[in-house]
Amino acid sequence: MTGLPGGGPSGLAPRLWNGAVTPQDYATAGGEKYQSAVMEQYKLYVEMADRISARRSLTNTFFLTVNAALLTAAGAVSRSFLRELPVWGLLLAALVGCCQCTVWLLLIRSYKQLNGAKYRVIGELEKRLPARLYLEAEWSELGEGKSWKDYVPLTRVELAVPGTFAVLYAVALGMVLIAR
Repeated sequence: MTGLPGGGPSGLAPRLWNGAVTPQDYATAGGEKYQSAVMEQYKLYVEMADRISARRSLTNTFFLTVNAALLTAAGAVSRSFLRELPVWGLLLAALVGCCQCTVWLLLIRSYKQLNGAKYRVIGELEKRLPARLYLEAEWSELGEGKSWKDYVPLTRVELAVPGTFAVLYAVALGMVLIAR
């Protein structure tokens, strides 16, 4: 399947599966031990992917809180204080806000890449399981994230938020400079 999050076909299977270990190595009850081992690895890997998603959410919450606090503080400051502040101070404040928005964007991109790789591995693991819940069922049902009508990938939404804050910093700086 080529529409997996994070990219197209990767040739992952040869790197994922240990060719030296086969179901025949777990020969009791028709490979039951092998299937059990694959299932345990699958469960562990899905849990790891879920933890990455939780960290991603915490990162977004942190940056959202910091940005909201910065803009709230800027709005709470009196006009006289802003008029007395040197232009370089205003530019520095806006630059700091924009820089941390850039860091936020880079972290979102990094989490997208990491999750994409994890879900490609999960898709490969599912090929050895009775049901292909993510790769063939859920992701296909969502149109592989290709159509906004079917599903809007979270990363697209996430990326809009730091961009919006960066624009707000620029607009706020412009308004303060014009008001001087």
